Amino acid sequence: MEHTYRLVISCPDRVGIVAKVSNFLSTYNGWITEASHHSDTQAGWFFMRHEIKAESIPFGLDQFRAAFEPIAREFNMDWRIEDSARPKRVILMCSKESHCLADLLHRWHSKELNAEIVAVVSNHDDLRRMVEWHEIPYHHVPVSKENKAEAFAHIEGLFEQYEVDVVVLARYMQILPAELCGKYAGRVINIHHSFLPSFAGARPYHQAYSRGVKLIGATCHYVTQDLDEGPIIEQDVIRINHSDSIEDMVRLGKDVEKNVLARGLRAHVEDRVITYENKTVVFG
Repeated sequence: MEHTYRLVISCPDRVGIVAKVSNFLSTYNGWITEASHHSDTQAGWFFMRHEIKAESIPFGLDQFRAAFEPIAREFNMDWRIEDSARPKRVILMCSKESHCLADLLHRWHSKELNAEIVAVVSNHDDLRRMVEWHEIPYHHVPVSKENKAEAFAHIEGLFEQYEVDVVVLARYMQILPAELCGKYAGRVINIHHSFLPSFAGARPYHQAYSRGVKLIGATCHYVTQDLDEGPIIEQDVIRINHSDSIEDMVRLGKDVEKNVLARGLRAHVEDRVITYENKTVVFG
């Protein structure tokens, strides 16, 4: 992978933003390899992501930040510059279902996913051997009504110990406390089937089968204090018909879940997602 810097910006929309940023980069011989822009005309907000060849810039990120700060102040920018050579540190969380976890581990092992999976945390011990085969630390933290506060304090300690950048709920079947959601806002990613809110609760595929649904899907989103209502990163659907059994629906649902979660995580670790209000801009 080519070594690049990723400049990510959101700010009030006005004339001259692209020109000012481009002129700044040109002044320092910055070689733009990818440029993405979006203007939300209703919100009056502008979004930008540039990838720049790191070797083309004559200084490091600290100097870049200092040099760019006057422009950021002028345009009231919310901005960051990231280094592709520093992969995001990821913790995966799971329960008993393995399809999302196994898929992400495979993508990481095959170097398809440019991230560093530093640990796996689970409230069950079922998937330990799979994880430890990949030489990744596995932390079994049981969660019950009686020990929930203690368990999530332990989990928060693991987040801090591993200096985590992003947490992925790969079919982790416990609800994170509101305080933890707030502390790691925009850094916890979840996946759920797209029957919500029509078929919430237990056995959603059985509910969907009884209603004769023709589409099933999945939604990847950021976790907030409002369950399954955070900003959406990625979605997909797959068509089914009357000949598909409940077992077929579950199998197909797992396929779309793991693919959507992988795409959502990839977008996040490549700094392609900008969150605003309860929505996202996701640059391809």
